Amino acid sequence: MPPKSPDIIDPFSSNTLTYTTTGTDVFHAPSAYLSRRHSWVHIFPEGRVHQHPKKSLRYFKWGVSRLILESEPLPDIIPIFIDGNQGVMHESRPWPRFVPRAGKNIRIAFGEKVDGEKIFGDLRVRWKLIVKKHKQEHIRRGVPVDWEMGELTEGLKYGKEAVALRMEVTDRVRQEVLKVRKSLGYPDEDPKQGLVETWIEEGQSKEKGKMKDGSWIGNT
Repeated sequence: MPPKSPDIIDPFSSNTLTYTTTGTDVFHAPSAYLSRRHSWVHIFPEGRVHQHPKKSLRYFKWGVSRLILESEPLPDIIPIFIDGNQGVMHESRPWPRFVPRAGKNIRIAFGEKVDGEKIFGDLRVRWKLIVKKHKQEHIRRGVPVDWEMGELTEGLKYGKEAVALRMEVTDRVRQEVLKVRKSLGYPDEDPKQGLVETWIEEGQSKEKGKMKDGSWIGNT
């Protein structure tokens, strides 16, 4: 039998498929491992524990938009809605907090695979144009940028056009998840629930605890 190919190609000298959580630590991205390519990546885009009495969704963070805008090829996207974990480990539970509450029902609903090009294709084209514009501007100014590492320039991080585009992608992802939520019998949400401003107004800048709207939030 031929020798098995290495799981990571030159892991010690190649850092093109890595990420950092602190700016100093380095981890290999899932795609760096040959055995992990073409596999599932589960994302919880709310970014923290959020338990709402009406099963409302908190706004989604923008990291999910980068995965959709920058991945080549565009990954398959399947929306999922999980209901019931709040009964097993509710943030308001008394001692012993570390013990899961038994006898609770958990429902996991899967939506249909999203037509990625139909839902996100126009936004991916716009993103490429924005990146191209910023790249040309940096070349014109003679500013070196490592465009292969996935690092964003200041303009791509905070520029008005780039920010608006990430918000649009995130909102479309959230709408796909809301379709699955509705399939479980929950009514349509108030559109303002998906806005960052709504949660700031509700005092949800706190790290954890009970909020004004009756929901509970905690750290993931």
